[in-house]
Amino acid sequence: MYLQIVEQVRRRVASGDWPPGKEMPSIRALAADLRVSVITVKRAYLDLETEGVIVTRHGKGSFVADAQDLAQAAQRAELDGHLEAAARIARTLGMADDALVDRLRGVLPPKEAAE
Repeated sequence: MYLQIVEQVRRRVASGDWPPGKEMPSIRALAADLRVSVITVKRAYLDLETEGVIVTRHGKGSFVADAQDLAQAAQRAELDGHLEAAARIARTLGMADDALVDRLRGVLPPKEAAE
C-alpha cells in the first residue's frame, strides 16, 4: 500500500497537480482518509523525502519540494541507477566491493576539474 501512496504523490507532483511548496496532508490525516496505518503513510513520506520529492519541516509539516530540490532528486536517482548497474556488473564479474570502489575512485576527475 505504501508503494501506491508513493506513486500517487509522484504522479501528482510530476503532473503539476501539487506544485512546489504545496502543503502535504498530515500523516495522520492521510492514514485516516486512506484507512491505512500511520506507519504505512510515514514510510511513504520518508521514502518521498529521501527521493527529494517532499521536504519535511519540523513542527510545520511536509511540503512538495521546490523545483531545484526536484531536479537534484532526479539527478540523484539517475546516479543511483548507474551505480546499481555498475554494482550488478561487478558482481557478475566476481569483483570484490573494494575493487569496485577503487575503480570508481580511479575514474573520478580531480576535484579542481569537478568544481
